[in-house]
Amino acid sequence: MKTASRLLAAILASAIFGSATAALAETPAKLLFSAERNPAPGAARSIGFYSNGCLAGGAELPPDGPHWQAMRLSRNRNYGHPDTVAVIERIAGEAARAGVWPGLLVGDVSQPRGGPMASGHASHQVGLDFDVWLQPMPSPRLSAEQRETYPFRSVLKNGTFTVDDRIWNPRYRDLIEIAASQAEVERIFVHPGIKKKLCETAGRDRGWLAKVRPYYGHHEHFHVRLSCRPGSSGCKPQPAIGAGDGCNELDWWFNVALQPPKPGGKPAKPKPPLTLAGMPKACSAVLGAPDVGGSAVAAGGSSSGMQAPSYASAFAPPASSVPIPTPRPFR
Repeated sequence: MKTASRLLAAILASAIFGSATAALAETPAKLLFSAERNPAPGAARSIGFYSNGCLAGGAELPPDGPHWQAMRLSRNRNYGHPDTVAVIERIAGEAARAGVWPGLLVGDVSQPRGGPMASGHASHQVGLDFDVWLQPMPSPRLSAEQRETYPFRSVLKNGTFTVDDRIWNPRYRDLIEIAASQAEVERIFVHPGIKKKLCETAGRDRGWLAKVRPYYGHHEHFHVRLSCRPGSSGCKPQPAIGAGDGCNELDWWFNVALQPPKPGGKPAKPKPPLTLAGMPKACSAVLGAPDVGGSAVAAGGSSSGMQAPSYASAFAPPASSVPIPTPRPFR
């Protein structure tokens, strides 16, 4: 009788565990990864593709450094592959020493364990992407509170695709060139209007321009992407960017891609949210791993046992007072 009872209990436990596992696999992955407050332990590994993957062994970009400040700290997105953190610090230092830029305002890098974010990005999932605001770090420095509401600023003339020369100067070009010149950097995404300005002002040394790619939005910040790093065998690279500086590709952007949709056209069908079941298998282990230096903690908690403040919930809607960058400017 005892044996039968034990067998029944095991069957029930297995069924419950199986149901829970299935439910977890179908939960939007952005809710699972944005709830993690600390990196997964182990060697640094970017797993999967930039828009479908995760990060093990992530490193934190310190909120404040000699020549940078991380923005929107409540989002908990100042983590990345250690090489990413090193590149940010190097760009900031080189730009400051050259008198090009007093300090970087660094936007989103990645979440502690990578993965999809609850808002704002499709990529930034493997710890190899980061955003740099197109504004120099102010003096005096911003407090943590000020960084939550400090406004974004476009470098385009209002309502156009043209760079505003009242804002833009050669230092903006020089900063992007410094970023593009880093060996680890594979691509930099900017608004097509910014790419056009760079093409017009780059001068004779144009090799770095090949890495600078036009894309929607990106007129308030530029997006830097590193190539897959050594030791990350599960990282899926992008195709090579090809030859040339890319300046002959802009007509399509201005004449087609950036034009308003035709009246009466059907809106694009939204994609279903990415789930853990649709991600690389190794990301399940990354998500379930204990925190670095401690045991696993509940979502929203911390290894010290302290509850994270309510404003730090990465999947809570942003406060209405917090400015959000526009996705793409129309005429």
